[in-house]
Formats: sequence, structure tokens, C-alpha cells
Amino acid sequence: MTDEFYMQLALDEAWKYQLLTYPNPAVGAVVVCDGKILSIQAHQKAGSSHAEVLALVRAYEAMQGLKVDFDPMDAMLAHAFLLSLPDGFFGKCEIYVTLEPCSHEGKTPSCASLLQALGLKRVIIGTQEPIKGHGGGADMLPNVTVGILEEKCKRLIEPFVIWQERAFVLFKLAQTANGRIGGGTISCEASRKHMHHIRSLAARLLIGGNTVRIDRPTLDARLVGGKAPDVTIYTNHFGMDLSIPLFGVPDRSVNLLNTINTAKLPRGIVMVEGGKGMLKVMRHQMDWMLIYQAPKLSSNEISYNVDIDLEILHTEQKDVDMMIWSKNLGH
Repeated sequence: MTDEFYMQLALDEAWKYQLLTYPNPAVGAVVVCDGKILSIQAHQKAGSSHAEVLALVRAYEAMQGLKVDFDPMDAMLAHAFLLSLPDGFFGKCEIYVTLEPCSHEGKTPSCASLLQALGLKRVIIGTQEPIKGHGGGADMLPNVTVGILEEKCKRLIEPFVIWQERAFVLFKLAQTANGRIGGGTISCEASRKHMHHIRSLAARLLIGGNTVRIDRPTLDARLVGGKAPDVTIYTNHFGMDLSIPLFGVPDRSVNLLNTINTAKLPRGIVMVEGGKGMLKVMRHQMDWMLIYQAPKLSSNEISYNVDIDLEILHTEQKDVDMMIWSKNLGH
């Protein structure tokens, strides 16, 4: 197998947690020994073990045929455990990681220092750390290869790079296989839970006034027990029925605007939801689009009917639905 093959496995795993690691980037890692894949892991949540650490713990379990007696998501415990292993334990192993291992100490210890101490046979990196002052991890390691599937690895962390400076604007939509929207629930439960997870991490949810009036939504993150985002409603008609559920969510601010300037939106993830009118307004202002496509046809006549050129970045199944991550080429 080639370096590109293993790096693609790491990328595919990382995409499963795209945006869910906020404010950290999505990162994947694969550990290989003598051509055998021992583990495929990804960073899952900010403050928990990074991809390299999870992959090494799972590789240990595969090599030893047993489970560790601690939570691998606990970064401090995982680092301490890996450093306690005999010298050369991973000496025949190679690790593929989509992003340069971190050299700095933050909420978790340095992954570059860990890899340096463990003395793996080889470290293969997709792309270098894009944030000034956070790089240097590759320089700490011998036998390093950098730049495998580099453009794909850069695409993976594009949201992370953007939200360092401004809002990362994501337009979410759900549709049937024949492009229809409306007429009740479209997405399966797995898709809705995934969407609620992203909502729970969003700095702001931006939605069209017509969607609010017609659908009377709650727009919370109840399916994952998460925090409901603050809401901005885009509308030219400021009269709004305050009995609509979204206004009754505790600890949430809601404001109404008749113009949208993404430069004034908060840094972080800004999730946009709405119909054709909202998509037309945002077609030059959104960064990415996330489409949940259900495997069914609908006679509902409502669709988006907007001209936008997209680059498909990644697709995967969410139960029966197809989830499509796309970049807006007209931004």
C-alpha cells in the first residue's frame, strides 16, 4: 500500500468529526506496522486526546490483544500511559497524520514531544500547522515525510483556518433525492443528531424570516443535549409572533436584521438555515454547504432553484441519508 492510501484513511476518519472538534481542527491518524493497519482514529472533541494519541493507544491494544483500563479520551492519562511503555515498543510502527503534530502545550500535552519520545520508525504528515507560532512539530521528529495528499489535508482544516480571523459560514440544507424541500421532516434521525451537534457548537444561527413564520421552529440542540445557539433572523418584516418556539429557548439571544454583513458576525461557526430566499442572499457569502440528502422522492414543488457552483469535498452515509460537504466556488 502507498502513503497516499493510508493518508486517505486518516482523512476519511477525520471528516466524520468535521466541525465537531471546534475550536480545534479536524485531524485523523493511522498507525501501521509492517504493512498491517493497527488503528484508524480521529480527534473527536476539543480538550480530549488528539488523533495521534488515540491511534497509538488503539494500536497498543491491537498489538497486545487487550483493552486499556482507562479512558483513552483523557489526554493526560493517555500520554502518561504511552510514555510508560518499554523503549522501542512502537519502533517498527509508522504513523500517518493529516496535520503536523502539535509542538505546544495547551489543554493537552504536545503530540510532537510524545512522538519524539516514542521513537516510531516513521512519521508521515499531510500538511503543516497553518497557525503561526503553533508549528515546529515536524522539526522535532526524525524520519518525517511531509506533504502527502497535502491539498486534501488543507481542505479538511479550511474551517479552522477561517475561524481564526472571522466567521466560518456554513449553509445547511436537507433535501430529497429529487431536490425537494419542505413538506415535513426529510432527514433521518442520524442526520438530525449530527446537525444538532454542529448547532450546539455554533456561535450564531442565521435563518430567514419566512422559514421562521412558516415552520415555527425551535432551532435548539435537544437531540444531543447541547447548548442552543443564538439566532439572527433575516427579514424585512420585523413583526414576529413571539410564541414561535425559538423565542422561548432559555439563555438565548434573538435579533432581527434586514441586511447581512458576514464581517460583523462572530468568529467561529455560523450556521445558516432557510429556503430559496435565504440561499440567494447567502450565495456569495457562505463558505461551505452541508447537504443531507434523503433516499426518497417527493411531489412537493418547493426546491432551492438557485445557481451556485460547488466543489464536493467529502461524502459519507448518515444511516440512510447521504451527507455531502461542499465548498462554495462563488464566495
